[in-house]
Amino acid sequence: MTAVKSKTYKAQSFDHMKGLDGISDAQIAEHLKLYEGYVKQVNALNAELAELRAKGKAAGTNPEFAELTRRLGFEYNGMILHEYYFENLRRAADPKPPASSGLAQAIGSSFDSIDQWLTDFHAIGEMRGVGWVILFEDPMTDRLSNHWITLHQEGIPAGFKPLLVMDVWEHAFMRDYKATERKKYVEAFFRNIDWALVERRLQQTASVRPAAA
Repeated sequence: MTAVKSKTYKAQSFDHMKGLDGISDAQIAEHLKLYEGYVKQVNALNAELAELRAKGKAAGTNPEFAELTRRLGFEYNGMILHEYYFENLRRAADPKPPASSGLAQAIGSSFDSIDQWLTDFHAIGEMRGVGWVILFEDPMTDRLSNHWITLHQEGIPAGFKPLLVMDVWEHAFMRDYKATERKKYVEAFFRNIDWALVERRLQQTASVRPAAA
């Protein structure tokens, strides 16, 4: 059987993040290296799985195939969620979306007010444990909701669209803050949100990542 060449992903650059308020360039540089590791792992796993398929070893009873397949969801979502996170940051940001924006109106209709949504998102971000806090849109109802995600591949509601993604794994902040100071990191995150970008996500019919080569 002829092997099917697996597609590869390239780590994206996020130069716009320099000079954030409360999140240092050193912290971002370290975080980007971790993200690049996810990209490498996705490419490696896809190549290994393609090779197993070419050899006729794609079987649930094959421990190697089963384990690589399980790992792929973790690595792939780790790559994608980091891209959402880095993309929705920018320097000199406003603390809230403009009151007249479609995003603010959508948040208000789902949470009664921007302030109530902010309180809810902050509270989830400050919960014990490591993971992600994500503002999603339900494409069936247009309702927005905040979610806690621990492992990258578990708990993401199927079909929901990520609008705002905050990484609260300790690697996202422990160069700048102590393990007990996550609240300060969450506050810093909110000083660096690109609300215009989040609104563009709201307006998109589907989230789009540049196609793999």
